[in-house]
Amino acid sequence: MKLWGGRFAKKTDYLVEDFHSSISFDQRLYRQDIQGSIAHARMLGKQGIITIEEADQLARALESIQQDIEAGLVTFEVDAEDIHMNIEKILTERVGEAGKKLHTARSRNDQVALDIRLYLKEEIKEVARLLVALQEVLLDLADQHLTTVMPGYTHLQKAQPITFAHHLMAYFQMFTRDIERLQDCFKRVDVMPLGSGALAGTTFPIDRNYVREQLGFAGITMNSLDGVSDRDFAVEFCGAASLIMMHLSRFSEEIVLWSSNEFRFITLDDGFSTGSSIMPQKKNPDVAELVRGKTGRVYGDLMGLLTVLKGLPLAYNKDMQEDKEALFDAVDTVKKCLLVFAPMIETMKVNKQVMRSGVTDGFINATDAADYLAAKNVPFREAHEIVGKMVLFCEQKGKSLEELTFEEMKEFSPVFEEDIYEKISPEKCVEARNVPGGPAPQAVSAAINLGREALAKILVWL
Repeated sequence: MKLWGGRFAKKTDYLVEDFHSSISFDQRLYRQDIQGSIAHARMLGKQGIITIEEADQLARALESIQQDIEAGLVTFEVDAEDIHMNIEKILTERVGEAGKKLHTARSRNDQVALDIRLYLKEEIKEVARLLVALQEVLLDLADQHLTTVMPGYTHLQKAQPITFAHHLMAYFQMFTRDIERLQDCFKRVDVMPLGSGALAGTTFPIDRNYVREQLGFAGITMNSLDGVSDRDFAVEFCGAASLIMMHLSRFSEEIVLWSSNEFRFITLDDGFSTGSSIMPQKKNPDVAELVRGKTGRVYGDLMGLLTVLKGLPLAYNKDMQEDKEALFDAVDTVKKCLLVFAPMIETMKVNKQVMRSGVTDGFINATDAADYLAAKNVPFREAHEIVGKMVLFCEQKGKSLEELTFEEMKEFSPVFEEDIYEKISPEKCVEARNVPGGPAPQAVSAAINLGREALAKILVWL
C-alpha cells in the first residue's frame, strides 16, 4: 500500500505510476533528503515528540541507508514515487514502527523544498569554484600578454589597438559579476523551509531553529505558504546560469573566429579540437561550438521553469515536480562547460605575430591621430573630419596612415609635427591609454593585481 493510501479504495493505474513518479531524476537528492531527515529526527527526539532512543535509531538507520545507496546496494522503486518515500519505505522495512514516526510534523512539500535548497547551496559554490578556476587561467594568461598588441573590434570591424591581456580581462570582469550573482542568489537559497508542513505549519512543538542550525542555514522561512511554494531561488539560479552561459558563448564565438584561417590569432590544442570524417585537413573548434550550443539549453531551462510557475496558485501544486529536471540540467550543463572551457583556454597557443600584423591595416590608429590634433587645440569634431579625409585619401592611394609622407600629412592640417608617427604607432596608441580600465600594460597589470585580490576574497567564501 502507498504510504498515503489509506483514503483510497483502488490502486493507482500503472500508467499513472510511471507518469507520476519522479524517482528517475530526484534520486540524486538522496544525500540531502537523508541529511534533512536526520536533523528532523534529532529535533523530534529533542522536543520529546519521539523518544531520544527512537531518534538515535532513525539517525543510525538513515546513515546506513546512505552508505548502502553509495555502495550501489539500493534499488529505487517507481511505485514509491519519489526519493522521499523510497527512503522512508526502506527505513520502515529496517526499523519497523519507529520508521513510521519520522514523517511526524513534516510534509513532502516542505521536505522537497528543503532538499532542493540543500542541493543548490552545494552546487552554487561548486559552480563558483569552477568560475574561479577559469578566472585564474585568464589572469595568468593576461599576465603573459600585457604587451601583445591586437586589434580591438566594434561591429566586428577593426576599431582601435588593444592588447590580448586587455581582451582577456574583459571576460574576467564578466565572470566576476557571475560569481557576485551566485553569491547573491546563495543568500536567498540559504533559508530553511522545514516546518512549513504541507502549507500551514504543524501543531507539534517543533524547534525550527534547531534544525536550521543542524543543517547550516542562515535563516528560516517566515511564511509556511511561501515556504513550500517558493521556487524563486531556483529561477534566480537558472537566470545566473544563463548569464554565465551567455558569457561563455560570447567567448566561444571569439575562439571560433580566432582559430579560423581568416584570423589565425590562436591555435587550439589538439586535445581540445576534433577532425572531420571526410576532410583530412580539418581541425575544428568543437568544444567552443558545443559550449555555444549548450547556452540555448540553459536558456530553455530558465524559460521552462518560469513557465511552470507562472500560473500556480498557492501553495504547493504537482506542477512543481517539473522544477527539478530544469534545475538539475542547468547545474549540470554549466559545470560541464566550465570544466572543459578552462583547460581549452589554458592550452591554446597565442599567435602573437599574427595578432600584431592585424593592427597594420584597417586604420585602427585613426582615433589616435584625431586625439593628436585635439591635444593641439583643434576641436575634436574638426579633428575627426580631418582624419576621416586622410583615411579616404589613404584608401584611394592604397596606403596606411603611418605610410603618408610628412608633406601629405601637412596638406590635411598644418598642426601635424614629426612626432605624429610615434603617436600613431600601435604600441604607443596602447601605452597612451593608461587610465584605470584601459589597455595600457600598466593599467592591465593593475587590473590583474586587483583581480587576484578579488579571487582571494571569493576563496574565503568558498
